[in-house]
Amino acid sequence: MLSGDIRNQVDQIWNAFWAGGVANPLSVIEQITYLLFIKRLDDLHTLEENKAVTLGIAMERRIFPDGKDEQGRDWSDLRWSRFKNFEARAMMDVVADRVFPFLRQLGEQGSSFGEHMKDARLGFPNAGLLAKAVDLLDKIPMEDRDTKGDLYEYMLGKIASAGQNGQFRTPRHIIRLMVEMTKPTPQDVICDPAAGTCGFLVVAGEYLREKHPALFRDEKQRKHFHTSMFHGFDFDSTMLRIGSMNLMLHGVENPDVSYRDSLAQEHDADAGRYSLILANPPFAGSLDYDATAKDLQQIVKTKKTELLFLALFLRLLKTGGRAAVIVPDGVLFGSSTAHKTLRAMLVEKHKLEGVLKLPSGVFRPYAGVSTAILFFTKTGVGGTDHVWFYDLQADGRSLDDKRTELLPPEKQGPVPREALGAGEHEKNNLPDALARWFERDGAERSNPRTAQSFCVPKAEIAATGSYDLSLNRYKQVEHEEVEHESPAAIIAELRKLEDEISEGLTKLEGMLG
Repeated sequence: MLSGDIRNQVDQIWNAFWAGGVANPLSVIEQITYLLFIKRLDDLHTLEENKAVTLGIAMERRIFPDGKDEQGRDWSDLRWSRFKNFEARAMMDVVADRVFPFLRQLGEQGSSFGEHMKDARLGFPNAGLLAKAVDLLDKIPMEDRDTKGDLYEYMLGKIASAGQNGQFRTPRHIIRLMVEMTKPTPQDVICDPAAGTCGFLVVAGEYLREKHPALFRDEKQRKHFHTSMFHGFDFDSTMLRIGSMNLMLHGVENPDVSYRDSLAQEHDADAGRYSLILANPPFAGSLDYDATAKDLQQIVKTKKTELLFLALFLRLLKTGGRAAVIVPDGVLFGSSTAHKTLRAMLVEKHKLEGVLKLPSGVFRPYAGVSTAILFFTKTGVGGTDHVWFYDLQADGRSLDDKRTELLPPEKQGPVPREALGAGEHEKNNLPDALARWFERDGAERSNPRTAQSFCVPKAEIAATGSYDLSLNRYKQVEHEEVEHESPAAIIAELRKLEDEISEGLTKLEGMLG
């Protein structure tokens, strides 16, 4: 966790940007990302220097040239450790006129992040703000991976709090739940085809560090972790830079974060490459047939982006690969031929394992849309036996626009540091959902349909004719006298009613449209 002092300094930098006329939060974090990358280059160069001195050999990789440039200026002035001591105006001149042109040349050196620096431009409104930001970042112990990661996560949280760009950021506790339920292994090849800030990949990496620390003592597994395990695609160059830096600051040395319009480009080179997909893709509505990759249209003929992304995941997964993806509720019960075809495909041709319904307030204040998480394994030959359903009603935060934490930090998330006490499950269902998930082939099979989670046989889902996957289709409600219910239970019933109304409106919209 970041200290209050560091948080306050970050807040001061952020406010100074706004006061200086930089109002877009993505622009702010992009500029700070550049500075972090410049600092990282100097750290790597220093590491190589120390290694050369200790071993008495020449430097294997010299990032900054030695000596002077053609104008007689020291190349060493481009290093963070040098220009951080300059007066503000001189610092601004060096960074703008020399460091950034140097960064733009690094794309030729082959690193994932270097590729995204080709159009890097300094956007600090004045020299004083640049000096202030450099001073702040210099004080943070960058050798501590946790501190670096926490710093970046804190800044990314400011993107979400800014409102219009919040769609780039899935709540971290929901990501953690999905990662815990899919249990990444050191052998996995993990992909997020709509990576944004790479939150899913970061959390998967942190999970592996925590659960499989031995992988870093095995040279082959360590190399896989740093160079070939994590893959993220996006078609926004700013998000590519931010996502790459997020992974690097969380200790992934050379992640594959690359430009790709996932729904428009053919996927022959990547087909069957990945063993785990974690994603919350944007659902913009519809695409033109002509703008959609033909290999996806062969899986499902549609213009709906939410269905095209599911087709994409099936295309990218290797046989036996698994996926946890967030989808809008319409995917579960939409009445179009494409909706029915895709649901039938998941149930009959692959192994649909679970549907976890999220409360409609999870993505507030940015959207009140109802969503669910689908868990499935690509088999190509079926395998669905029962489908596990869970009705998540509370995620530890209020479901209004404020999203206030209802429990202390140590009792938040799917794996809280302290066990929840009596009555606290009503405020945070995530630990319960995780525990029940791993019992889906055992005790969960005998749960009544009135329980918060239960299993539905494949035959019953197929018997609907449309392969309906909406939880309310199968859930049974115990009717009790309202005066005997607690306020929390009444609120839960009202939220459930709200979801049912939303679901009904979506169905009606589909019928009319």
